[in-house]
Amino acid sequence: MVSLLVDQVGELVTNDPTHGDGSPLGLVRDAALVVEGGRIAWVGESRSAPAADESIDAAGATVIPGFVDSHSHLVFAGDRADEFAARMEGRSYSAGGIQTTVAATRAASDDALRHKVAQLVGEMTRQGTTTVEVKSGYGLTPRDEARSLAVARDFTEETTFLGAHVVAPEYADDPAGYVDLVTGAMLEAAAPYARWIDVFCERGAFDSDQARAVLRAGMAAGLEPRIHANQLGHGPGISVACEVGAAAADHCTYTTAEDRGDLAAAGVVATLLPGVEFSTRSPYADARGLLDAGVTVALATDCNPGSCYTSSMPLCVALAVREMRMSPGEALWSATAGGAAALRRDDVGRLSIGMRADFAVLAAPSYLHLAYRPGVPLVTATYVGGHLVA
Repeated sequence: MVSLLVDQVGELVTNDPTHGDGSPLGLVRDAALVVEGGRIAWVGESRSAPAADESIDAAGATVIPGFVDSHSHLVFAGDRADEFAARMEGRSYSAGGIQTTVAATRAASDDALRHKVAQLVGEMTRQGTTTVEVKSGYGLTPRDEARSLAVARDFTEETTFLGAHVVAPEYADDPAGYVDLVTGAMLEAAAPYARWIDVFCERGAFDSDQARAVLRAGMAAGLEPRIHANQLGHGPGISVACEVGAAAADHCTYTTAEDRGDLAAAGVVATLLPGVEFSTRSPYADARGLLDAGVTVALATDCNPGSCYTSSMPLCVALAVREMRMSPGEALWSATAGGAAALRRDDVGRLSIGMRADFAVLAAPSYLHLAYRPGVPLVTATYVGGHLVA
C-alpha cells in the first residue's frame, strides 16, 4: 500500500477539535498529513511528519476538507436564463417555472443528460467539492425519474428521488392522483437508484399531508427522508421534517423560534442555500438564529437551472458570511462537516485519522480568504481518496 505525505501545509483545517488549536475547525499550522489506502493515516505538525512512499510539497498553501454539497439538481436539460433575466427585472420566483425544465428533460436523451451532469460535476470538483448529492425531479414520470436517477448514480452514491418536486402537468387537475403515482409506480421504478426520498413541501407544490405521505412511502421502500421546507414562506415543512426524522430540512428561509427549537431537538440539519436567495433576490435565511438555537447547519449550492444556477461552494461560503451573518469558520464548517451531517456521512467532511482523504488546496494563507476574496478561484487542486482529480 503506497503512502502519500502532503507536507509544508501553511494552514490545515481538520474540522476535528482534538487537533491543533482545539477549535471546531481543528486548525493546525505548519502542518502535514499522510494518506494510506485512500484514508487519512496521520495528521500533525510538519516537523513531526513520518516518512511516506511519495510526497507533495504544499508550499505553504491552505488545505481544507473537500466541500460536501448536500443539495443539488443536476439532471436536467435546457436552461432558464430568460426567466432569470425577467426575475431580475421584477418578476418574483415561484415553483411553477420547474415545468419548463420538465419538458426539456423529458425530451432529452440519456447521453445528453449524462453530459450535463458531467459538466456540472466537473465544475464542482474544480472548485473543491468532493461529495455531491444529486436529485431527480425534472422527469415526473416513472420512466423519466428512474432514468434521471440512473444517470445521477453514475456520478454519486448520494442520489435522491424527488418525484414530488411539483405536480406533473398532465395531473394538474388531479394532484391526489399524482401523489398516488409518486408513492406507487414512480417510487417502485426510482427506488433501486436512490438513497433518499425528498418532497417540495411548499405553496404551489405539496401540502403537509401530501409531503408526509410521500416521505413515509419512501421510508417504507428503504429510502431515507429529507425535505424542501419553508423556502417561499412560513409553512409546515420543518414540522414534517422533525416528525418523520428527516436527515435535513433544506432552505429554511423562513423560520420561527419554535421551528428552530424543533430542529435542534429533533437533530434535523438545516441546509441553507444562500445562492438561491442571491439568484432570486429573496430574504436570506436566519443562519445566526439557527446556530444560536443549537441547530446543525449545512451549506449547499442547490445548483439547478431555475432558482440558482451556480456550482460554486466557495461562493456559497462567501454569501453565508456576508449575508447570513455566519463567521468564516462557521461557514466553512457548514460547507464541509455540516454537509456530511446532512447526508448522515461519518467518513467525509473532516480530515482526521480514518476519514476519507478528500481535500482541497487553496492558493491562500488561510481559509479566511474563501470569504475575504469572493469570486476568486482559490482552489488549485482537489483530491478524492488521496488521488488528484482536478
